[in-house]
Amino acid sequence: MIISVASGKGGTGKTTVATNLAVSIESDIQLLDCDVEEPNAHLFLNPVMEQKKTVYAPVPEIDETKCNFCKKCAQICRFKAIAIIKETVLTFPELCHSCGGCMAICPEKAITETGRELGVVEIGRRNHIGFVHGRLRVGEAMSPPLIREVRSHTRSDQPAIIDAPPGTSCPVIAAMRRTDFVLMVTEPTPFGLHDLKLAVEAVKLLGIPRGLVINRSDIGDDGVRAYAEKENLPVLMEIPFDRGIAEAYSKGKLVVEEMPEWNEPFRTLYLKIQEIVG
Repeated sequence: MIISVASGKGGTGKTTVATNLAVSIESDIQLLDCDVEEPNAHLFLNPVMEQKKTVYAPVPEIDETKCNFCKKCAQICRFKAIAIIKETVLTFPELCHSCGGCMAICPEKAITETGRELGVVEIGRRNHIGFVHGRLRVGEAMSPPLIREVRSHTRSDQPAIIDAPPGTSCPVIAAMRRTDFVLMVTEPTPFGLHDLKLAVEAVKLLGIPRGLVINRSDIGDDGVRAYAEKENLPVLMEIPFDRGIAEAYSKGKLVVEEMPEWNEPFRTLYLKIQEIVG
């Protein structure tokens, strides 16, 4: 079973839920931090890193001695990563989406592929938790390929928890697709409700079962609960606005270790997800 922990906006407690859920489960499990632009799950888990590899995206390289400047490569590229000006070919690797269309259509076989560095993937372990995360290269805008690389390390013989990026854009979809359940984390405020609605609509399009965790549940208003009831979105857990939880988070500590009474609620959350997934 693969659970993606997501949120419509940042700062709702998504990583808090993902890391504490993973630690509370006593059997072998994976945690994959797919928030590659700002990974922070490792700050709470402190895994021992065992592997590190650089990830590259294929981008076109043009051999102008073979090119007849027919412009077919530029015409097929929807992202304008290739431009032909008279007898000069310009490539823009940062715009390339690595589809391979230009190489396939070139009649002169003048296009080969070279690599553009996306970032790194690090693999490690913390007790029963296998850990994988990605770090996007500074200045790189294309995070979905690196997210897919992180997800390629998902094991089929044990449960996995994915800490997805915040928002509802392409990186989030890359983290949520082909998962068994999406656990959305929100806060009961107008901003939280607004972005939760966007996230729910995105998950609906993917057709994935979903549930909700309300963090800082005793502040704000009842708008989130009313919306969840209207959308038949089960509220699986509520976490109050608690000074002890805030202090543990600020120190980079896990709530279930600093406050052991939270172990059982997180285990119960996992059992509820199992029951929904069936």
